[in-house]
Amino acid sequence: MKTSSIIILVVIAAAIGALLMYSVDFSTYDTIGSAKEKQGQYVHLIAKLDKSKPIQYDALKDPNYLSFYAVDSLGNSTQVIYRNTKPAELEQSERVVLKGKMEGNVFECNDILLKCPSKYKDDKKQLEKTVTQY
Repeated sequence: MKTSSIIILVVIAAAIGALLMYSVDFSTYDTIGSAKEKQGQYVHLIAKLDKSKPIQYDALKDPNYLSFYAVDSLGNSTQVIYRNTKPAELEQSERVVLKGKMEGNVFECNDILLKCPSKYKDDKKQLEKTVTQY
């Protein structure tokens, strides 16, 4: 093989490797405590909506401002500010994945993913009825 062919193959392999590195999301889920230690860094939090505290959202006054409190699995709590419209069924979700960064004691959220309860969970009583019918 020619030297130029080998160089071209190495450059192509390096380009493919670079594209793969930038296309894969290596982020992990953080707790509220670890996100507070990473002030200003983009993180993913998995938490529950704190239903004991009020949700601040007024579509008429400012449809692009939502504020609520989230609690992680360790019991840490933080205020979340989301500068976009309120996601439908936020209150019904089991968990929320929050993408954004901590600014002081407030989590500035860029994106919210809702983890809603599955409608495909088996109802044990209904399952027992169908099993005994056959």
